[in-house]
Amino acid sequence: MLHIIIFLTFCLCFVESQFPRVCTSEAAFRTKTCCPLWKDKSPCGSLSGRGRCRSWTAKESIPQYNDDRLDWPRHYYENTCECFGNYSGYDCGDCRFGHHGEKCARKKIIIRREIRELSLLEQKRLFSYLALAKTTKSQDFVVLSTGDRHHRETYRFVDASLYDVFVWMHYYSMKAVMINSTFIPDKNFAHQGPAFPGWHRLNLLFLERQIQLMTRDEDFAIPYYDWRGDKNCSICTDELLGTNDDQGVINPYSHFSFWKAICSGFNFPDEYCPLADSEHKMERLHRKPGTTPYATNLPTFLDVENILKLENFDTPPYNETSLYSFRNALEGFLSPDGVTLRRSMHNLVHIYLGGTMSQIPISSNDPIFLFHHSFVDKIFESWMARYKALPLIYPENDQIGQGPDDCVTPFFPCHKNKELILRSAEFGYEFSSYP
Repeated sequence: MLHIIIFLTFCLCFVESQFPRVCTSEAAFRTKTCCPLWKDKSPCGSLSGRGRCRSWTAKESIPQYNDDRLDWPRHYYENTCECFGNYSGYDCGDCRFGHHGEKCARKKIIIRREIRELSLLEQKRLFSYLALAKTTKSQDFVVLSTGDRHHRETYRFVDASLYDVFVWMHYYSMKAVMINSTFIPDKNFAHQGPAFPGWHRLNLLFLERQIQLMTRDEDFAIPYYDWRGDKNCSICTDELLGTNDDQGVINPYSHFSFWKAICSGFNFPDEYCPLADSEHKMERLHRKPGTTPYATNLPTFLDVENILKLENFDTPPYNETSLYSFRNALEGFLSPDGVTLRRSMHNLVHIYLGGTMSQIPISSNDPIFLFHHSFVDKIFESWMARYKALPLIYPENDQIGQGPDDCVTPFFPCHKNKELILRSAEFGYEFSSYP
């Protein structure tokens, strides 16, 4: 895998992070502008009616050493593309999720199926696509790396594969929030608050779309793993996700045995993926299903039914202590009974699978993360179908970066948290029924 380090020798106070490669020029940072030219040679395809370069006003003045992800992305770019209609992308050169064609006028619904529903040929295609995503350098995005978040002069931008860009987004959003050079433990932009289901939905949509573009296969859909009541991770076979030895090392005959985990290694709050350009120093994937003493079983059918009975999307204080909260129960800080605070559901699956999956910041390095979160999204979709949820139910809250009108960190262009509380068909996909 090729890694090219882009060292910034100019002012680093204008860093963007799901970083469009085309916006890494000195002029872009100096002018705080990321409005790339589209094929018609106009910013954001304005001559073709795709979008415009819009000036945004930051919510508030942010001190120099505040977290670089606050008020995303306006903390760094005051001018970005605003895309019209079904157009999307950092330069309005792409389509909104679920739309295709030169003018993005063709709507298409794909079906996410349970991974064991796929034929042998479909499974082989899936794994070949993932291998391609893991080894294909992203032409559009670079990732941020530093061993010292306090000093912007140490920031650098590194080439990564499409899959590793996806992994980095999760890792980057999970780093501890920093306010005035002080880290706030256990607070991040993707978990422990109402943004959790929407953030992970958008994360999967990003990779799904990138693979569709890379392979020119509009029908590609990320499968799900229905883990309800499963015994011993039945998809952890060498034909699917891979077996492992007693040390957690994945069998060399499996598809993912030699995958390396980007951003693995030491996990200090003042780092951003310091080994992003050092593949030989990255850890290999590990997995140890069912070996954690307090997580020997996966969630049951009844567990899922019980959390679907929780009518409130989220409840005060909108964090890991919220009671009677569907979001908190789905995320897994709350028991399916809605009143007992203990590990369950999403969190329990991570812990049960062990190894890389149990190291939450880097867990998306293991492709089983995709299929796990696709099923979490399926449960989210079932809840919305039952209660006919609308964006209006997304609560005002004081969780950093998780307000209804906050842009989802670190996605580009801006997707507001409240905009992701929509039925999946609005984003171009639905789920099969299984079993």
